[in-house]
Formats: sequence, structure tokens, C-alpha cells
Amino acid sequence: MRLRSTLASAFTVPVAAASALVLVATGAAAAAGTAPSAHAVASRPGVCPEKFLRLQAAPGGRPNVVRIGVTNRGSRSCVVDRIPSITFRGLDGSAQPVPPAQSAPYLLPRGERAYAALRTADPAGTEGHVVGSLSVAADPSHYGVTFGAASVGMARGIRVWEPVTTLWQRSAAAADAALARGTR
Repeated sequence: MRLRSTLASAFTVPVAAASALVLVATGAAAAAGTAPSAHAVASRPGVCPEKFLRLQAAPGGRPNVVRIGVTNRGSRSCVVDRIPSITFRGLDGSAQPVPPAQSAPYLLPRGERAYAALRTADPAGTEGHVVGSLSVAADPSHYGVTFGAASVGMARGIRVWEPVTTLWQRSAAAADAALARGTR
């Protein structure tokens, strides 16, 4: 009997101490204002629903370059990932961002369009795989849209070797300039 009460009190104290620490830490965080208010969370634009986005891909005016566009057709501003998700049929991996960047939200106001430029392979190179299509998604949580090689100006197939994409830009010219800077 004595052993049982000693064991019970041995476990009661640490549990009580841990509970007190949780209460103190929670109170401190709330007092410091680190917890967002319900209004702040509600006022942040959410991820754009895929059904309200229009994705486009077209020839980029240079060999192995594709111009990508996304338009917010919804009734309010929302966010997409700042790095377009671009994959190639039958190949693992996706186009890498130039300059190198981490995923982050990109605000796309209602009715606005953003642009990115994609280089599928070095035009002077001879290496690569040839695929029949590429897929573009504005956010990694979306399925995206698939575009055939002919629709992006590569009727004989899309040559893919170390593909790179720009982050979303406000204009096609800015996307082209970002691609030129990033692939030097």
C-alpha cells in the first residue's frame, strides 16, 4: 500500500508541473499578442479556388521557351504559390525557380493576371528528353492544366533538360527579363 501511494505521488507532481508550464506558456503567448485574432485570420486572402483560375501557356518567342499566364476570374483577391508548378509528362520532378526561391503566397487580385516564363532546355544543348506535354498549376494543391507540345510552339515535342521557371510577375516583359537574368 505504501509503495502504491509513493508511486502515485511521484507521477502526480511532474504531471501537475507540466500542466502549469503549458498554462503559463499559453498565457504568455496570448499576452504577448503572438496568437492571431479571428479578424486577422479571416481577412487574409485564401488560396485561389482552382475553378476560378484561367491558366494559359503559349510559345515564348525563343527556342524552348514558354510563356505562362494565370488569371483570377473569381470575385475577390486570393493567393497562388509564387512559384508556378510545372511538370512534364512521363518525367519526374518539376521546373526549378530562377532565382532559387522557397514557396510563398503570391497575391492575385480579382480580375488580374500574372505571368511566368519557362525554359524547358538550353537551346544550344543537345541533351534532354522529348515529351508530348507539360502541365501547369498555379498552386501545388491544384491539379493544373495540361498543354500539348504543339500548343506551346514545339510541334516536334518538348525538349526537357534542367527546366527552369520564373516566379509569377506582373507583366510578360518582367517574366521574360527574369528568365534572361536567371539563365545567364
